[in-house]
Amino acid sequence: MKKLPVIVSFLLLFISCKKEAPVVFNSYDETSEIAEQQNHEIKRMQFNLIQSKYLDMNEIFKPFEQDLAYFSEKDYYNLAPYIIEQDIPSIQESVEKGILSYEKIVLFYLYRIRKFESNNQLALHSIISLNPTVIEEAREKDKNRPYDTSYSLYGLPILLKDNINTKGMPTTAGAFALKDNKDTDDAFIVQKLKENGALILGKANLSEWAYYFCSGCPVGYSAIGGQTLNPYGRKIFETGGSSSGSGVSVAANYAVAAVGTETSGSILSPSSKNSVVGLKPTVGLLSRTGIVPISSTLDTPGPMTKNVIDNAIFLAAMEGEDINDSVTKGNDKKINYIENLMKATLKEKRFGVIKELLADSIYLNIVNVIKNAGGVLIEIDPPQVSLNGFLMLLNIDMKNDLPVYLTKYADKNIKYASIQDIIDLNLQDSLKRAPYGQQLFEGIVADTTSLKSFQEIKKRLHNKGVTYFKTPMDSLKLDAVLSINNYHAGYAAVAKYPCLTVPMGYQKSGEPISLTFISKPFSELQLLKMGYAFEKLNKVRKLPKNYQ
Repeated sequence: MKKLPVIVSFLLLFISCKKEAPVVFNSYDETSEIAEQQNHEIKRMQFNLIQSKYLDMNEIFKPFEQDLAYFSEKDYYNLAPYIIEQDIPSIQESVEKGILSYEKIVLFYLYRIRKFESNNQLALHSIISLNPTVIEEAREKDKNRPYDTSYSLYGLPILLKDNINTKGMPTTAGAFALKDNKDTDDAFIVQKLKENGALILGKANLSEWAYYFCSGCPVGYSAIGGQTLNPYGRKIFETGGSSSGSGVSVAANYAVAAVGTETSGSILSPSSKNSVVGLKPTVGLLSRTGIVPISSTLDTPGPMTKNVIDNAIFLAAMEGEDINDSVTKGNDKKINYIENLMKATLKEKRFGVIKELLADSIYLNIVNVIKNAGGVLIEIDPPQVSLNGFLMLLNIDMKNDLPVYLTKYADKNIKYASIQDIIDLNLQDSLKRAPYGQQLFEGIVADTTSLKSFQEIKKRLHNKGVTYFKTPMDSLKLDAVLSINNYHAGYAAVAKYPCLTVPMGYQKSGEPISLTFISKPFSELQLLKMGYAFEKLNKVRKLPKNYQ
């Protein structure tokens, strides 16, 4: 073969490195869009605004301009089959074969986020910030890749709900009061993720203050991030909350996976609304240190992924005993989730089927699928118990727990020390900082429940939650109770029972719906095994059609 002339070689090199035109994020007049939204049948979908008043995505993407200028649409489409909807072992296999590198994976996700979020007809507003050094970190991961990464987060970009402290990035909880909460240490689970080689791609939008701020306001809204939208029905379906951006971002393939947090339903709801696998672990399995709290009694982080195997890999990477969070004491035993998953079966597993849910045709069909796979189905009517006092529990916990976070874990320049301080700050410009009001914060300040009454409420609620599940589970020897979405999240929350939600189908409208497995404390391995076996039988998750 003849050598190419020098000038031709130079031209080919120039063409292959052709600089792409810059992409600009432009705001627009959303007046007519908001007016149209007032006709929505769901009151919480009658938005006051969609775009953030504070976020400038052009600034957020500035650190990546040079690298993205040489990453083309062709590069994007060439890599897409190896990344979109692929599980972690498959992506790592492509890295092993040299098809992908961690740098290329990061560039792919950055390009994809920019591609959709710069389009005002498709933007989901699920990203609050991006890690400015993530490309350099990916290059380091490429240089130092260990021999076997098959079932590892090593080198893979993930998103964190923006109430989780991350060094070098702001942690806002979506709130104006924390917009400058930039200089923090990593939360304990972030330390664990980094120890396991994960790359923090950025932060996901959320319902402000984890949806314990305004009453009846849209889920997925925050002052900093704007209104998160559901990719399966943009402005039509709710996103679920409060880990809205985490669920939406995973559904739209903006990252390999995301971390959410839950007090009651905040992982289960957005996971099920976005056809994502979400695990709400037992309170005490994962640390809460460095996470903006609602309730030290009920809060927990958890993994949100496109499939069950990724969920297991992700969970393992966050586990560990944290001396600053006493509920994790003794969590130093490593469980090989993956090895156990491969042996998973539904055969002879005993499931409690909630009678009133059988009216849902998708649920009815799915329990028959489980029955045909050898599962034992037992119809149950859980005991009738009320959760009176639930809001008081959240009020008193947040009144005490948030000041601890602000004092010990927030940027030292944050001067607000109480709920009242934040209320007063928002009142200075309520149209931008609290356009839906701050009724729940006001309720926290007004709540005068005594410490003695608080302890009694906590105990009573826990006992009621345990009664709701344990009574039928013990008497019928059940492995799990089968629910829908986050329908029974409140009972599971106060009982401190873990839950795993797995996509089970789509309603006629196209809205996702999920099957939720609920079991006893620290039964995450069993839940993941059941979820994995179910997923193999009923692999229904599909990409949102406008985000292919």
